[in-house]
Amino acid sequence: MRDPENIREAEKLAIDLMGFIFWHKSSRNVSEMPSYLPTRQKRVGVFVDASIEEVAEKTKEYALDLIQLHGKETPDYIQRLRSLCPLRGDHATAIIKALNIADAEDLAQTAQYEGIVDYFLFDTKSKLVGGNGTQFDWSILQAYQGDTPFILSGGIGPDDAEKVKNFQHPMCAGIDLNSRFETAPALKDIQLLNHFIGRL
Repeated sequence: MRDPENIREAEKLAIDLMGFIFWHKSSRNVSEMPSYLPTRQKRVGVFVDASIEEVAEKTKEYALDLIQLHGKETPDYIQRLRSLCPLRGDHATAIIKALNIADAEDLAQTAQYEGIVDYFLFDTKSKLVGGNGTQFDWSILQAYQGDTPFILSGGIGPDDAEKVKNFQHPMCAGIDLNSRFETAPALKDIQLLNHFIGRL
């Protein structure tokens, strides 16, 4: 998100998190602070192989509650990042590590991050970094037996309400809605989102 009025409208929906992408190659990149930021939802900053200093700076500037790492960030990088990121109230900023999934073997990536991140985000494996608008086979995730909760991502669209409702996994903490609910990059279709959330 980055348009102030779009943020205000989205804030009224039954959503828990709102994302801000800080990656200059993304069509959704937030290059300057919006004149309005959400106060009802937690703020998530999305980064791709950014320097630890940049992530820490944006976390403080935007009062981020969560940091989503969408690149090749290592466990060591994440541990160093935690030492620099400010506390939000009485809790540390949570960290989401995005992992690209195509088959059950890709779930092996999770082992090195167990106990280091707060959430995984399972996205569709692609040559592009996120925002591909395509889905992977969610049944693969039945093989996931880790202790870290995950967010389901990758091309979830307006016609997937029943599919989402039927997806069951004890560690699934939520779903990520993005490109297929947009009228333009970083501009959400509020009516479409509201209808979809209502169906859930």
